[in-house]
Amino acid sequence: MDFHKKLQDDLASAMKAKNETQKWVIRMLKSAIQLAEVSKGQPLTEDEFLATVQKEIKTRNEALADAEKANRQDLIDAAHAQIEVLKTYLPAQLSEAELIEMVRQAIKEVKATSPKDMGVVMKTLLPKLQGRATNAEASRKVKDELTKA
Repeated sequence: MDFHKKLQDDLASAMKAKNETQKWVIRMLKSAIQLAEVSKGQPLTEDEFLATVQKEIKTRNEALADAEKANRQDLIDAAHAQIEVLKTYLPAQLSEAELIEMVRQAIKEVKATSPKDMGVVMKTLLPKLQGRATNAEASRKVKDELTKA
């Protein structure tokens, strides 16, 4: 299903259910996608859509960290709710074991031997993840595996 249609259908469902958080998050995501499409000059691909969703989740995680520092429970709860809505647009996330296995395969594929090879490994690994893990998680696992090697 086209992600534009899915967002529109979900927005209609959220409006019928009077779910204000979901409605707001979907509208925000649609705006972010529209902005990305205008700056790109053409419709987003599925991978670019997933990257946009991940970027929005990262923004909410940063807001969550700030809210925790400020001890604002209302903002913490709002950020968690927004992240949960955004996660529904990502494919099923990889478990830690699956991510480590993919990292090890990528390291073998490029014959990496030290942390200096991290960029090459990441370049190989990221297209395979396709929204199933964050770049930060992948980077951390690659660094750990290359440090062990």
